[in-house]
Amino acid sequence: MSSLVQSVDWLAIAPPTVAAVVGLVVLVADLFLAESRKPVLGWIAVAGLAAAALMLLPLLDADRSTFCLVGDTEVCSYTADRFTLVIQFLVLGGALLSALLSVTALKDSGKRLPEGEYWFLFLSSAAGAALLPASRDLATLVVALEVASLPAFALVGLRHGDRRSSEAALKFFLSSVTATAVSLLGISFVYAATGTLHLTRVAERIQDVDGQLATLAQTGVVLTLVGFAFKTAAVPFHFWVPDTYVGAPLPIAAYLSVIGKAVGFSGLILVTVVALPSYADAWAPALAVLAALTMTAGNVGALRQQSTRAYSAVRLLAWSSVGQAGYLLVPIAAAGYSDDPEKSVGSTLAYALMYGAVNLGAFAVAALVGRAHRLNRVADYRGLYAARPLTALLMGFFLLCLAGLPPGVIGLFAKVTVFAAAVHAGLGWLAVVMAVNVVIALVYYLRWTALLFRAPETAAPDGEAVAHRLPAPLTAALALTGVLGIALSGAPQLVLRFTETGLF
Repeated sequence: MSSLVQSVDWLAIAPPTVAAVVGLVVLVADLFLAESRKPVLGWIAVAGLAAAALMLLPLLDADRSTFCLVGDTEVCSYTADRFTLVIQFLVLGGALLSALLSVTALKDSGKRLPEGEYWFLFLSSAAGAALLPASRDLATLVVALEVASLPAFALVGLRHGDRRSSEAALKFFLSSVTATAVSLLGISFVYAATGTLHLTRVAERIQDVDGQLATLAQTGVVLTLVGFAFKTAAVPFHFWVPDTYVGAPLPIAAYLSVIGKAVGFSGLILVTVVALPSYADAWAPALAVLAALTMTAGNVGALRQQSTRAYSAVRLLAWSSVGQAGYLLVPIAAAGYSDDPEKSVGSTLAYALMYGAVNLGAFAVAALVGRAHRLNRVADYRGLYAARPLTALLMGFFLLCLAGLPPGVIGLFAKVTVFAAAVHAGLGWLAVVMAVNVVIALVYYLRWTALLFRAPETAAPDGEAVAHRLPAPLTAALALTGVLGIALSGAPQLVLRFTETGLF
């Protein structure tokens, strides 16, 4: 008789586990630290996220799985393959950079953000986000999704006495809860039709569903996809994004723009490409239409932002992130048409890595400018080169990367990769829509870039604050994103080699 007790591969689950354990350490330490010592918690969190990211290195050599079915070690709930490691690297690296921004933001908040609660929620969300790409059954997938999402609601609304923050948290909460409810209903239908939650077994059984259950299975597939469309901020489920980013603390907006997308898109890939490949004729056209609508709505929304409007810089980045979500959807849709879906998924991962590095860099510059200009308008960036030449050059580089223009070679490379995925899958119309949107995006990215190098209108009183020495954590975040973006622009082929997935 085989034993029902199985060993746990602790090395495989180390990255999310380390983040979760450090979160508990921060929560307990908060009880015993004096108020003046609370900033130490931020550095513990930064060290914990760095340690979690380093735990990815021993996993690079081979695929590892754990929590497998007794008697069938091929069917597991947790798998650390190349796809998992790429997303975990993006999640933990992005969380580390967001944590560095948070250290400065908490110091500047004047005790309006409680440090112990902030870091516990932040690490909990990062742990859930790191768990999700390794999930290989629908139950673990949903649990990881909610562990990543629930603390994020609280983080958005954590700032004391701020109505915008509370409103942003409410909008985020309502949209996300709706997405979860729809997803759970869809997953329950899929489970009822197939009798399993493991993704590979769902893929096998859903092809041969009994005729009486076929409609149930089809409804489950549709509802599951609609739920994940909410999570990825795809049109028409994107309206919460601008207000949530503006109301949240800026490091949390940066975190949501990158890690939130990584969570949504990795979940969408696992559900469509791994669990439901036999329904590609249904989800691939739907995702292609969603990609076209999302990139168009995002870029038009960003184009309409007025530079003198309060918080227009953050709003523009928010709408830009919606547009970038549309680009990220293109290769996933292409995977449904392609003979090589693994290559298409690799294109999404390559684009996500580029976007994550440069978008976090843009938010780091926004955090710097926001320290001197509380309303953080696009107009406030005029003349930044005169006050801070290196920071202006970095911001210009990040914006050109997002636009896909040299010297932002990695941005151009990533867009060409996504464009090629659409063309090779026979989605010529989607490639044309993407090309039009890239041109639309050039307008607002170049407009903002040009503003950095124009002469300042007046020597504003708060302009003196820009010349002050940068805090070390903010400097580190800017340096890391700048070095990463420049290095990837020098050797963009490394990204595709790194993002070769092992999903199949």
